[in-house]
Amino acid sequence: MDRFLPPNENPSSFLEHLQKRGLVQDFTPAIEEYFKNCQTVNRIPRAYVGFDPSADSLQVGNLMAALLLRRAQLHGIKPLILLGGATGLIGDPSGKKEERTLLDKEKAHNNLEKIKAQLRSLIDVGEGKYQAEFRNNYDWFKSYNYLDFLRDVGKHITINYMTAKDSVKIRMETGISYAEFGYMLIQGYDFLHLFEHDDCRIQLGGSDQWGNVTTGIELIRRKHAKEGYAISCPLLTDSAGNKLGKTESGAIYLDPNKTSPFRFFQFWLQQPDTEVPKLLRFLTLFKDEYIEDLEKQIKEQPEARSAQRILAHELTRTVHGEEAALASDNASKVLFSKDPKVFHGLSDKGLEVLAQEVPNTNLLAGQELSILDLLVETKLCSSKGEARRHLKSGAVTIDRQKISDENLKVSHKSFADRKALLLGVGKSNLHLVLKKI
Repeated sequence: MDRFLPPNENPSSFLEHLQKRGLVQDFTPAIEEYFKNCQTVNRIPRAYVGFDPSADSLQVGNLMAALLLRRAQLHGIKPLILLGGATGLIGDPSGKKEERTLLDKEKAHNNLEKIKAQLRSLIDVGEGKYQAEFRNNYDWFKSYNYLDFLRDVGKHITINYMTAKDSVKIRMETGISYAEFGYMLIQGYDFLHLFEHDDCRIQLGGSDQWGNVTTGIELIRRKHAKEGYAISCPLLTDSAGNKLGKTESGAIYLDPNKTSPFRFFQFWLQQPDTEVPKLLRFLTLFKDEYIEDLEKQIKEQPEARSAQRILAHELTRTVHGEEAALASDNASKVLFSKDPKVFHGLSDKGLEVLAQEVPNTNLLAGQELSILDLLVETKLCSSKGEARRHLKSGAVTIDRQKISDENLKVSHKSFADRKALLLGVGKSNLHLVLKKI
């Protein structure tokens, strides 16, 4: 069975697909009729999602919105990826208790270029009638006269309307600057601009953006007496309602320099059984029946964690590519397997990934160390006396095989045709000894 959803080029089935996956928080009911009309007249509907360059990398929470556009493509909808070159200079107050620190233009531009590259790996920007296209709202705001903006946009939205929105109402208690207060109008105008210039009538996004999204719909209605449409998805949260990917050790980023592919893989591998079915539905393009099979595996063999491993592999593949996913998967197996064959079968890429996560030491050509000296040098033991005790107790391993001979010498001959040795004391205290020519 092919595990992935096939393209069906049927916009009318898009909303139904999202609802079946639990991916709809709010939507404008008239969108169903709009999809039907598009099919009747053979029109390709267009939908957009906005991404602000508030950081130099997307986080796992952004995967939901990005993959909404990928799902749209599969259902015959053309995506527009809106980059917030202008809105990123102000900052969205939604979900924030305090004022954001303003970015300078150069920083915002650099951030934007980095997230643009990440989005290319998530959404199809290749050839074809449903390929995604990028837009940057700085292109239409950079020369927009302030007085013209007030007349064209501000005239149509009342203060009462704006202060009734949750994103503003919450901040009214602690204080909100005029700049952030006006963010809603700027994002609302984005929708109006894309409606006027790209015939884009649908905005997709997270539920925290609903107030901003509906402002755009209101502007379209008031200026053109026509309808805009929207669908919002739930925020990606854990069972306690906390945003997923916000960990004690830091956020989980899509940038491999901020969160290594291995750590990214491990994050998903460690998800609890109760959360995995939801994550499979929210973040993968697997078929429903395949996800249902994985749910059965969770119930029947929870100790195998096979669904978690498939989730981790698929999301790492989506973000970082198949090679990084496979290497991270294999490196993960090395850390938790007692079988020496698992380590010996590690690819060069897998070894590279493992070396990023496990402390390592180079052993040079012609260098020879006793096992006692090696255990001390790698800091697995604090002294030769401690090393002897661990050797006698059977706690010391090389490539997961127990070592008890304190007279053992380690040199390049010990590696045979391999590039590394996995030295260990106990189950989890590991150190890679790398063969250096």
